[in-house]
Amino acid sequence: MLKALLIVLFLIIAIVSAVSFNKDYRQKQSNVFFESASDSIKSKEKKMEDKIIRTDEEWEKILTPEQYRVLREKGTERAYTGEYWDHFEEGVYKCAGCGAELFSSDTKFDSHCGWPSYFSPLAGDRVIYREDKSYGMIRTEVLCAKCGGHLGHVFDDGPDPTGLRYCINSVSLIFEKRQKK
Repeated sequence: MLKALLIVLFLIIAIVSAVSFNKDYRQKQSNVFFESASDSIKSKEKKMEDKIIRTDEEWEKILTPEQYRVLREKGTERAYTGEYWDHFEEGVYKCAGCGAELFSSDTKFDSHCGWPSYFSPLAGDRVIYREDKSYGMIRTEVLCAKCGGHLGHVFDDGPDPTGLRYCINSVSLIFEKRQKK
């Protein structure tokens, strides 16, 4: 009986330790990216001029209900339903809220996640990053640097050269086709 109790106690300790280690590891990985992103925000946020500030009422008049839900209320569109998840024309993806150029088709790739994915923004000052602890996860939220609109999240499981995957809601974007020369 004592032997069985010790085995159960050992298993409980092992499970708690494993869960705690995994949580600590994920937190450290998230913090590494988030700290470097935070540093880049502090230095680059000043470069993005002409920030757009509007009231909720003004945003509701400008955006569709779905754009408002995602861009202003930090919503997420369902996977494989957005306009750009499997869109691969050459051009630029702009913020649907303010028109700021955010991503190029040159950095877009098929991540098989159901949302448009890019390995980098057009420039470091185009997006800003915030820690997101919603839904019991620790993620890095990506926002438009000009209007503060929620675009999606960035993950460290992307392709070379950055190793990042900017997972962006289609409804947060407007595509402008590249003009042929």
